[in-house]
Amino acid sequence: MPRYIELNSPLNPRSVLMLRQMRLGTLVFVVVAAACGGTDAESAATPTGATPSTTTSTVADPPQARAPASGCADVINVAIETTDGGYKVSTTVRSADTGWEKYADLWEVRAPDGTVLGERVLAHPHVDEQPFTRSLSGVSIPDGIDEVTIAARDSVAGFCGAGYVAEVPGR
Repeated sequence: MPRYIELNSPLNPRSVLMLRQMRLGTLVFVVVAAACGGTDAESAATPTGATPSTTTSTVADPPQARAPASGCADVINVAIETTDGGYKVSTTVRSADTGWEKYADLWEVRAPDGTVLGERVLAHPHVDEQPFTRSLSGVSIPDGIDEVTIAARDSVAGFCGAGYVAEVPGR
């Protein structure tokens, strides 16, 4: 199961409490949505244009480490699919974009040792589209690596938000 990590800042006790409360609220929402005939978790977690398969590594119910007003870009969900040319990584980011002066401008796929395996440049702000999901195809993940970390960068604050550790499907 993927883990959420805090990049460049420790979680304080208040953040841990907030994280627990948010996870409980999400659980209640999922149960209510299911009882009311909402969409199932598998189809809701599938990236737009993708077909569900056994080679997709996704996790619903991502924790929210901080509100977007913190100034950092948080990775809140990741889906990894096996493709003919490597892997397709779809990443959902929540950020405090204000316009061209401050926005999430990039996310990276990193090996456990920190090596950057791929990066997705985000060419414009997403002020009115939060959170947003973008994909990167053709990511080469070397044999022996069974999980990767996805980290997003804010154009002003840098890499300071919550990262996301995701399992590589089939490994």
